[in-house]
Amino acid sequence: MRIAFYGSSLLSSYWNGAATYYRGMLRDLAARGHHVTFYEPDAFDRQKNRDIEPPEWAEVRVYDATEDALRAVMAEAARADVVVKASGVGVFDDELIGGVMKAARPDAIRIFWDVDAPATLAEITPAPDHALRRALPGLDYVLTYGGGPPVIAAYEGLGARRCIPIYNALDPETHHPVPPDPRFAGDLNFLANRLPDREARVEQFFLDAAARLQDRKFLLGGNGWHDKPMPANVRQIGHVGTRDHNAFNTSSLSVLNVARDSMAQVGYSPATRVFEAAGAGACLITDAWVGLELFLKEGEEVLVARDGADVAEHVRSLTPERAKAIGEAARARILAGHTYTRRGAEVDALLRDTAARKRSAA
Repeated sequence: MRIAFYGSSLLSSYWNGAATYYRGMLRDLAARGHHVTFYEPDAFDRQKNRDIEPPEWAEVRVYDATEDALRAVMAEAARADVVVKASGVGVFDDELIGGVMKAARPDAIRIFWDVDAPATLAEITPAPDHALRRALPGLDYVLTYGGGPPVIAAYEGLGARRCIPIYNALDPETHHPVPPDPRFAGDLNFLANRLPDREARVEQFFLDAAARLQDRKFLLGGNGWHDKPMPANVRQIGHVGTRDHNAFNTSSLSVLNVARDSMAQVGYSPATRVFEAAGAGACLITDAWVGLELFLKEGEEVLVARDGADVAEHVRSLTPERAKAIGEAARARILAGHTYTRRGAEVDALLRDTAARKRSAA
């Protein structure tokens, strides 16, 4: 099938945490015979900070963030068998959801793919006239990369015909064990962009833990932290491109994951970082959230913390031998059940079944 996918960016992970998810999902769908065209705006300096070039498995159309360019790419939705509008494009989101679905052929499969369901639902629930709210009844599916039962119920309560989580996963060809790199050496490494609904939890789980362990080395990667006061044992390194994620994860005793406020509250929302770390065989420490057991087993495949004191205790008591054992167990669990090959199979089956039903109805 021809898939027209309108998202934030496939080529750049710069201020774009969904990049790894898009790449894993769309690469697998292309391997199953689908032709993917990804439409991304030239915005937020992402094109200046590409970490991949256009891949052989997808056609990438970069368009100017102007109304004229927007109209041109929306019209191309008419060529597709599957039209996908992702959340968080960052420019013209409201215009895109209405425009691409209007341009789509009557027999096309229409999908809204939400990579930040808690934030989207918080925005549209109190706004009956929101462009996405208006579009929901006309869509075949809302797919989300997290959220579980609460998100399904919320979306279907707002008029979506069907909401299905397609969780984050691992692409083992991209994220895998590599030798340690001295640039990323530390006792606890943490990679996250600075965002308003994450910052307090970063203070609670990462900075507090660093302040408790002044003799240990903490490494912080990600955008936006340059003017944030830090304990002296925290080293900031700014944006870390995806090509360095494996080394970032394998070069420290442990790696931290901290969910954003909304995702922690909703649960069932494993971040991309969880799968990247597990794929590299890193020992992961994560904040607690509902649904974690669907992906990793506490104490054996992941260490769980309720606050900074817990994080500090995990780091303090962790030996290299135990860290290695936890990382290897996590990698085995994720490879067995949570790869993009499995996720792609879910989406492929969904698309083919829906296309068959539409042909039968016609």
